[in-house]
Amino acid sequence: MSAPQIITTPAGEELVVLPRQEYEALLARADHDAEDADDIAIYDSRKAELSLGGTALPREISAAILRGESRLKAIRNWRDVTQLHLNFKTGISQSYLSELESGQRKGTPETMAKLAEALDVSAEWLA
Repeated sequence: MSAPQIITTPAGEELVVLPRQEYEALLARADHDAEDADDIAIYDSRKAELSLGGTALPREISAAILRGESRLKAIRNWRDVTQLHLNFKTGISQSYLSELESGQRKGTPETMAKLAEALDVSAEWLA
């Protein structure tokens, strides 16, 4: 690692100049730390739910959520159900299901209860 160069602007602001490779390494580290923080937040949330008597999600679902999938999509895939099949079971359109899974829309409590029943899971899993 080379020593950074510090430049003072006419306004008195200090700027740091460093090699691009070191800058990119810092960015990569920041992305990694942010990802870790997200994982920790999800873990803490799950732990809090369990301490309040909640039902733990299966490991496969939690792992899919950590990879960025919505709960609904993770549970649907865990149950090995397609959006089309869920559409037939619930009457909820495939496009609406897609919007729910992508987070573009939030389902009403009635819709989420219908999906939970069709996926044979507790409604709190989709909350």
